[in-house]
Amino acid sequence: MKYLLLIYSNPENWEHPMFLRNPEFLAMPAAEREALTRQSEDLHREISESGELLVAAALADPLNTRTVRVRDNLPVTTDGPYQEAKEQLAGYLVVDCEDVQRAVEIAARIPDARFAAVEVLPIMGMSGQEM
Repeated sequence: MKYLLLIYSNPENWEHPMFLRNPEFLAMPAAEREALTRQSEDLHREISESGELLVAAALADPLNTRTVRVRDNLPVTTDGPYQEAKEQLAGYLVVDCEDVQRAVEIAARIPDARFAAVEVLPIMGMSGQEM
């Protein structure tokens, strides 16, 4: 089953990987920061080698985002996402896992989950039979 893992973070300093600039991460002792960075690298290597990782991408600064809505058959474009949100979408992974528990396990090991959130969404195939 395929899952979309949406990584959220605070957009104050939009450089990737986001967790490396998080004030909570920076306040950690050096040994803990190094361990968390290693955990991130190990997870990426693990899911790449197992074939579970299908796609991973970091997103550009939300200031470059455009939101499009069509009203009365006319496109209306606004700059940026919903600005009142403290956390915004920073990146995503698409993984192919045995079950949702494994997808959640992977999401929990993404360092950004410790400081913000990682959302796990099942991806429905064309037939919709997976759901």
